Amino acid sequence: MIPAATTSVGSAGLGTLHTVRAGVLDVAYFETGPAEGPAVLLLHGFPYDVHSYVDVAPQLAAAGMRVIVPYLRGHSPTRFRDPATPRSGQQAALGADIVALIDALGLPRAVLAGYDWGWRAVNIVAALWPDRCASLVSVNNYLIQDISTAAQPIRPDLEAGFWYFHYFATERSRRGLTANRRGIAEVIWRRNSPDWYFDDTLLDRTAEAFRNEDYVQVVIHSYRQRLGLAPGDPSYEAIERQLARQPDIPVPSITLDGEADGNFSATDGSASAAHFTGPRTHRRVPHAGHNLPQESPAAFAATVLDLARPAQPQLHRLS
Repeated sequence: MIPAATTSVGSAGLGTLHTVRAGVLDVAYFETGPAEGPAVLLLHGFPYDVHSYVDVAPQLAAAGMRVIVPYLRGHSPTRFRDPATPRSGQQAALGADIVALIDALGLPRAVLAGYDWGWRAVNIVAALWPDRCASLVSVNNYLIQDISTAAQPIRPDLEAGFWYFHYFATERSRRGLTANRRGIAEVIWRRNSPDWYFDDTLLDRTAEAFRNEDYVQVVIHSYRQRLGLAPGDPSYEAIERQLARQPDIPVPSITLDGEADGNFSATDGSASAAHFTGPRTHRRVPHAGHNLPQESPAAFAATVLDLARPAQPQLHRLS
């Protein structure tokens, strides 16, 4: 383990900002809570950042958990260590990054929780490295993709919500995302979370993470690769082969659907139930959109803490 470098920078409840060498990255992460407490990693999505957990982290820390909130690859201030490393945004890379971070921090295992890109990452670790995952909180159920099926269409209303998938398939999008990182995020936020009020200050704070020099490249590759329009990084080929089989998740899990998610309609969780072979509970959170931890932090924090208690699979509706 390489000791983490520490700065005095804090961010409204997230704790202290650290950097640690983890795999191909120097990962920047906030940490709060007692060092001896059970570890929980909170993974953000796109186009969001660590501030999705700004109100969740203090609640978990107050309950005695060691809370770690990393910036994902392509998001400042996380950096690639080698200029020659492909700036991949593929699912296998996101999962491998989290395992590398767990190892770098010397954690035997951790509770993993995430949404959007973080949802993909925590699903992958829980499925392929279940010994590193104590338990799982997954917004929008199960998301491990068989890339060979990427060309299959989905319902037109869902395709409309994923307009940015198709936009990022064009070269025009590379210039657009470079010039309009904050503006594109704002459009996606409003579509993803129609009931969520956010102001310019909140959006500006998150948009600072998009200033990373690799942000555009990582984002463009993420969406092109998952649509089968770009090859993956060869170093992750073995992991992608495993993911193509859509492996099951054997760890204790709670899945969440926001009832006001503009892209993913809330369900009863039954469609993905076969992928969860360990104890699994599914819950619905009213008024929450796609950025569920930031929109309903009390419900999200309560879900993480509930994993410490045995639960039988059932449908909940959280207030």
